[in-house]
Amino acid sequence: MLRKYAYLVALAREKHFGRAAAACHVSQPTLSNAMRQLEAALGVPIVERGPAFRGFTPDGETVLTHARRMLAEQEALTQTLRDRSGGLSGTARLGVIPTALPAVPDVLAPFAARHPAVRFVVHSMSSREIERGLNTYDLDAGLTYLDNEPLPDVRRATLYVETPLFLCRRDTAVLPDGPGRITWADAAAHPLCLLTPDMQNRRITEAAFRTAGVTVAPAVETNSLINLYALVRHGPWASIAPSRLPEAMRDDPALLAVPLVEPDVRHAVGLVYADRDPPASLVQALAATVSSVVGPAGARGLSRA
Repeated sequence: MLRKYAYLVALAREKHFGRAAAACHVSQPTLSNAMRQLEAALGVPIVERGPAFRGFTPDGETVLTHARRMLAEQEALTQTLRDRSGGLSGTARLGVIPTALPAVPDVLAPFAARHPAVRFVVHSMSSREIERGLNTYDLDAGLTYLDNEPLPDVRRATLYVETPLFLCRRDTAVLPDGPGRITWADAAAHPLCLLTPDMQNRRITEAAFRTAGVTVAPAVETNSLINLYALVRHGPWASIAPSRLPEAMRDDPALLAVPLVEPDVRHAVGLVYADRDPPASLVQALAATVSSVVGPAGARGLSRA
């Protein structure tokens, strides 16, 4: 039965019978037949009928929720038993907001040193996508903001405190507030490249500009930190960058990054994982690793939300 549930979860993820079958390493007729057998065993229709995948019935959505939970519990049990017998192994799926991607090595490097048999898959995602991934068991954990638009029903481990910086080319820098700082109001006078509105960092940025009494209309929007860096580096634009980006690009002498003031903005970033008992051994080990890492602002600690 668990194998059929795995096929069902794959179908929900791929939304296509052929791709779901390929992901499960079976033929499409095998997967389709397994869906019919599951429907017969449970006595309810699960998949909306049609020449192509059209979604799930209301009963099918209920079955899918239970299937995800049972598969996650089976994986958690397997991890616990492996940990007792010979150390952690398996695959950890981590969703990371783009602004926290430069901090991923801070966690994965010490974790890999302690648990070399664990494999990681890291996805760049918005905070809302991370929330959905945790709810649907598609992610084991995420790195996201902890105190701005906080996710519900999660446990948290703080990694660092993010402070936004004004990023510009050194040869075009105009800093009316002094060489070591700039106000949000003065930053708004520059042509800006910002992250897209679906990113929480953008919403934080816009809230800071509103607090400063100004609004901005960026000349360029992007959902990529690398693209944001390249646009500032080679174009006429400045940007509001997360504190870890200039740190990652610190060897570039052409760029200048200075603190933004009035208002002062700080937000905790860290690990989140679903508040379920018992938590899987793998995510417990991840949380322990994060709690042992001192971030740029010395932030650390583990709490339950």
